[in-house]
Amino acid sequence: MPLHPAPGKPMMTLRTVATATRASASPSSTVNAAMSTDDSVKVIDGKLVAKKIRDEIATEISRMKDAIGVVPGLAVVLVGDRKDSATYVCNKKKACESVGINSYEVHLPEDSTEQEVLKHLSDFNEDPSVHGILVQLPLPSHMNEQNILNAVCMEKDVDGFHPLNIGRLAMRGREPLFVPCTPKGCIELLHRYGVEIKGKRAVVIGRSNIVGMPAALLLQREDATVSVVHSRTKNPEEITREADIIISAVGQPNMVRGSWLKPGAVVIDVGINPVEDPKSARGYRLVGDVCYEEACKVAAAVTPVPGGVGPMTIAMLLSSTLSSAKRIHNFKTN
Repeated sequence: MPLHPAPGKPMMTLRTVATATRASASPSSTVNAAMSTDDSVKVIDGKLVAKKIRDEIATEISRMKDAIGVVPGLAVVLVGDRKDSATYVCNKKKACESVGINSYEVHLPEDSTEQEVLKHLSDFNEDPSVHGILVQLPLPSHMNEQNILNAVCMEKDVDGFHPLNIGRLAMRGREPLFVPCTPKGCIELLHRYGVEIKGKRAVVIGRSNIVGMPAALLLQREDATVSVVHSRTKNPEEITREADIIISAVGQPNMVRGSWLKPGAVVIDVGINPVEDPKSARGYRLVGDVCYEEACKVAAAVTPVPGGVGPMTIAMLLSSTLSSAKRIHNFKTN
């Protein structure tokens, strides 16, 4: 499946993308890539695209602040002492600072009650300086995740997990206020690299509420013909081999082999899985759901792990927070 530039845009190799990134900060501009004989150009560079998006966001936030004196605000609720969750929240806070978004954080102990969490969410729902709210998952086992996520005001649900936002995403002719950040980042990568989705066969591996299910709904909205492969699917390899576009979000290291891929397919690998590696200082390395070395020999393009989808998730969170502030204050994009 060749990668085509967006209409009216010049064809670019990945080597020219960095130059274009510095030269343009237009929110509507796309990053396009052409495949060549060099294996390195098969890499869909999520770090590069995320950097470009963050530059665009920073420019727009500055314009908004100058015009109406409003700075977008993102509030995060963290419960418990999981190191991975604390790291994610810290990364989100740094990302907010890098583009000029105000960040607010509530860190509650593991034994907090559900009511305490709901009280903080209620306060953030009512706070006019907060335009986006997210609850860092997973929550402690004694809490009802559904009740807590449903308590986030739909107009500030930048994670896109509110059932009304998911319901709108699933219905034709309806527009969700927000879309879950990771699947949104996957589609944005396809757009920025000029990958045609309309009329193509797409396979989503995994059906979680956070990634797989909304990714399938987004691909349907783009007029792809979508199949979802999951743990009960028979002959997953055969189904996946028919796909022009694959989004894998199953959390199984190197599950998708080169033999699963149709030559010329575009592969978006959401998986971030630690595997033992005695050569690494940490004792492990991160790999995706897709066997990267094998995929590079078959696919037209593939995201690396790390450096592919991961940076896009936070970029989409920042984008959604900006969009929320603009919607609440009726501030129009140029």
